Amino acid sequence: MCTSIIEIAPARGMAKRGDAWFPLTTAVVAYDHARHAPEGDVITLDFINAALDPGARAGVEITLASARALRAALDRAITAAEFEEAEIRGKGAPLRLVPAA
Repeated sequence: MCTSIIEIAPARGMAKRGDAWFPLTTAVVAYDHARHAPEGDVITLDFINAALDPGARAGVEITLASARALRAALDRAITAAEFEEAEIRGKGAPLRLVPAA
């Protein structure tokens, strides 16, 4: 079963393939059958640079449970980073706690 669940977002950063790093332009999040993981359907994360060759890709296949845990960890890290950035820049952001998963 193909789900056709795909979300695309701009991504700015770097990814590594082999010994070399390349700049990112796009992040793709999909839900479909695993191609490599020994699982059924998985969340696939692809970080790519479409201007480079097809090998300019860092891909991950994770279970839904792992994706939920990753989302929660990202939420906590982003909240802490936003607070840290506000404190460093003197904006005095209010502390918002995100509960652990």
